[in-house]
Formats: sequence, C-alpha cells, structure tokens
Amino acid sequence: MAAQFQMSPEAIMVLNALLATMMFGVSLGLKLEDFKAVLRRPVAPVTGLVAQFLLLPALTCLLTWMFEVEAGMALGMILVASCPGGTFSNVMCWLGRANVATSVSMTAVSSLAAIVFTPLNFAFYGSLNPYTAELLTSIDLPAVNMVMFVVGVLAIPMMAGMLIGHRLPDLAQRIEPVFRAASLVVFLCFVVAAFAKHWQLAMTVIGSVVFLVIAHNALAFSIGDLSSRAMGLSRGDRRAVTMEVGIQNSGLALAILFTFYPDAGSMLLICGFWGVWHLIGGLSLAWIWSRQVRREERVKAAAFESAQ
Repeated sequence: MAAQFQMSPEAIMVLNALLATMMFGVSLGLKLEDFKAVLRRPVAPVTGLVAQFLLLPALTCLLTWMFEVEAGMALGMILVASCPGGTFSNVMCWLGRANVATSVSMTAVSSLAAIVFTPLNFAFYGSLNPYTAELLTSIDLPAVNMVMFVVGVLAIPMMAGMLIGHRLPDLAQRIEPVFRAASLVVFLCFVVAAFAKHWQLAMTVIGSVVFLVIAHNALAFSIGDLSSRAMGLSRGDRRAVTMEVGIQNSGLALAILFTFYPDAGSMLLICGFWGVWHLIGGLSLAWIWSRQVRREERVKAAAFESAQ
C-alpha cells in the first residue's frame, strides 16, 4: 500500500508553502548588515561559498562518476551538493562556539546565490557525469522553472523576513524561535513524505543510501575544513565555514523533487536521509567543538589560579 502513496498537487503546494514559511522565519534575524559584513571581511564567506558552490558539487560529480554510483542516487547527491547552506547551521555554529557572524553572512549570501548556482550546478554536473546524464534528460526540468521556484521558496521569503525583522524587531525576536522549531517539523514532513512515497524502494536500497549519505556529508565537512585551513582562517571562521558547507538545504532539494519529479525514488531517498543525517553529524561536531573549548577554558582558568 505504501508504494501506491501519491502526493496531490495541493499537498505539494502546501509543502512548498511550508518551506517558504520556514525560510521567512529563519530570515527574521537577518539584517542588511549581514550582507555588508561579507564586503568588509570577505575572506571567510568567499572561501565558504567557493567550497559550497564549486568544490562540493564538482567533487560530488567526480566521485560518483569514479565509483559508478547508481544514477538516481548520484543525481540526488549532486542535487544536494548544488543547494545552499541549511537553515540550522547558524544554531549549530552557536552551539559549537564557531563564528556565528560568519555563518549568518554565509547563509544570507548563499541563499541568494542559490538562485543562479543551484539550477546551474545541478544541470551542469548532472549532465557531466555519464551515469546521470541520461536520467537528467528524462527529468526534463526547464532551468527557468527551477530558477523561479528557488526565487519563490528562498529569495522572496528571505527578503520578506528581513523586512519584518527590520520594521517590527520586537515581534521578530519573539516569533523567530517558534519558526526555528517549526522549521524542523516542516523538514521532517518532507522526509516522511519522501519515504512514504517510496517505502518498498527504501527497504531495498537503505544500506546504500545510508553509506552514501554519511560519506557525502563527511566529504562536505572535510571540504569546508580543508578550504578554510588552506586560506589560513581563524578557528572560529574555520568552524563556521565547515558547518555551512556540511549543513546543506536538503529541504530545498526535496521540494524541487516533489514539485518537478516526484517519481525520482532514489533521489528522494538520498535527499531525505541527507537532511536527517546532516543534523546528527552537525550536532555531533558542534558537541565536540564545544567540549574542546570548555576544556581549554578550564585549563586557562587553572593556570590563572596557579599564577595567583
């Protein structure tokens, strides 16, 4: 029975509206200053954007090609790699004692950059990999439609959230935590829908999906960390960039698939589990970082007391 599950156009519209609402909510705390900060201190955000929109999709395409990953799963990985940073990265940076300002500025800029780079990278790298090129052709997803979709669920809600945050700061401060909590519920709705629609397929390929997603997420975190080290960034900025590249907006990937290609079972499963796993991976990394900082603080405190 689960295999016969179908999402109506109305249900898809509701899910997309929920994604837009989620983006609106997390944008309430964004300010024009966050964009200006990129111009004043461009090295860390630019490093993160290059890692996110160039290195991650390029290496994803190369590795899925080299290891002959099944076309649907490979294309799902390429789609996730083409998306901007996820909306939970700022909270995880705060938990992990990373530079939250860098994280926020990257989230803001990457969400706008996604208007161009998400459709471009998905089409380019999907067609570059010979194992996914044929499947991509069968999807027949017009680039203009995808651009307009990203504008509708990311850019417009983000600008509306920033406007409300600027005009009604007290209201924005009160409702932002509610939207952040609700955004997790929204995302879980996408994941449940993805697995419910393709339950039998999920039971068949779950081992491959889990392995590929964990490896892909580890690759994303590694790209962020190594790129930051190569640019000589401070530890706080390095951690922020690492988290931004590792926490991808897989909710956007799921929304794109539900809207334009709801029968792409393997792609939906990859994107769905990616979104669950990157929260686990991100929270685990934030916990490790915060423990390291607390340990260093205890050592400094002990040294200070000894010196007295």
